[in-house]
Amino acid sequence: MLTPQPALYIPHGGGPCFFMDDPLGAWTGMAEFLRGVKQGLPRVPDAILVISGHWETQGFTFTAAVQPDLIYDYYGFPAHTYEITYPVPGVPSLALEASELLRNAGLDARTDPARGLDHGVFIPLKVMFPDADVPIVEMSLDAELDPALHLAAGRALAPLRERNILLLGSGMSFHNMRGYRNPHFTEPSLRFDAWLTATMEAPLPERSARLANWAQAPDARLCHPREEHLLPAMVVAGASPAAGRRVYAETVLDTANSGFAFP
Repeated sequence: MLTPQPALYIPHGGGPCFFMDDPLGAWTGMAEFLRGVKQGLPRVPDAILVISGHWETQGFTFTAAVQPDLIYDYYGFPAHTYEITYPVPGVPSLALEASELLRNAGLDARTDPARGLDHGVFIPLKVMFPDADVPIVEMSLDAELDPALHLAAGRALAPLRERNILLLGSGMSFHNMRGYRNPHFTEPSLRFDAWLTATMEAPLPERSARLANWAQAPDARLCHPREEHLLPAMVVAGASPAAGRRVYAETVLDTANSGFAFP
């Protein structure tokens, strides 16, 4: 049997950061990590299911367009960043299958044939797979933002990994807009990052319990006033019984950021 695709939680950066001038090199390390993800996979995936921190719906929703549009949901950036293209195909059949997996697990799920891909998807994927040759389906977060619900969604989606589908959580392990470029947030972000790393590397029962109660972690609400950028990590953590490992770690804009892989 082929090795299953991993489940990954990656940082997607700030807006269209990878496609702008970066004289201080703030995003250089993150971009290098994203460019190397493909080489770390067991093979090129047949499709990628991306859980984005930039889309919330009642229940879970999957994009089902044959050729999804791009949603430039960032503001105040240079004009050329609103002309970025990423003509990646969608996979309506995968969207339908994923929604059925969730419904069979008792979760509310549907497809949306009109919705496009937000920047939490096309910006990092344009770095990772610049040829836009691996089809993509985007998955929303449930607007209740319940961590246990997102862990359950990951468990339901886990069989897709056996079919050469890459599950990709796209967010930021630190996401407080007041904290970026603020050295007062460095130590709190490091404490939360240490907790998150230990949690992702823990055995399944402990990992699930800790993630379900993530708001009790050190400096949790200082690092995530709202948890939408952390919840994609819950989905990918739920999709594997094995311990995760940290595959990316960097201090960016004075805050600690990490990425994780689950075999």
